[in-house]
Amino acid sequence: MQQDIPKQFLTINERPVIIYTLEAFQEHKEIDAIAVVCLEGWEQILWAYAKQFNITKLKYVISGGENGQASIRNGVFELEKHFAPDDLVLIHDAIRPMVSAEIISDNIRVAKKHGNAITVIPCAEAMMQTEDGFVSAGSYPRDRLKRTQTPQAFHLGQICDLHRRALKKGIVNSIASCTLMIEMGEQVYFSAGSEKNIKLTTVEDIDIFKALLQVQRSDWLKISEE
Repeated sequence: MQQDIPKQFLTINERPVIIYTLEAFQEHKEIDAIAVVCLEGWEQILWAYAKQFNITKLKYVISGGENGQASIRNGVFELEKHFAPDDLVLIHDAIRPMVSAEIISDNIRVAKKHGNAITVIPCAEAMMQTEDGFVSAGSYPRDRLKRTQTPQAFHLGQICDLHRRALKKGIVNSIASCTLMIEMGEQVYFSAGSEKNIKLTTVEDIDIFKALLQVQRSDWLKISEE
């Protein structure tokens, strides 16, 4: 995003981005504790923000790793010291501040039923295949694709074992927990996400986030039950 501070600490409407994210889990009745895998040097700032905004469920701040997989591994290995193998852990991007209570609840529901849960949304666009990123002569059926989001839920013992097995196999830079599961020969189950559950990656995403904070759905709009 080319800003002077990490994007999860950017202030939007007098709140850091990460506080919006933490508040969603703070306010959810099924969440018992929160751990944050934090950028080096920002730990005390995070604790100060948590105190300021009354994030009382924040119990652990853990140092990050050299990439996303290593950071998640650091996080779940620390949680393993404090919680039981059958406990559920929801892994979530700090920069998805619009995660709703409904998304969290469905992620937990599916994980309780099937052992894991990956938040997804349908793929609405036409999907084109390309070898060089410039030209295409083929497409891929969108009804066979899902766009993944977070949270992604697992039993704590399961995700810790997965990371240990991945290390032994030399898999060290999988882009997400769901892809690591697939690379390790496991299958994943889907829970319901939302187009509003955006990941703040570019400056344009910040603009969308600001707009979403102001939006209220018109009461005449019908809500799909799917």
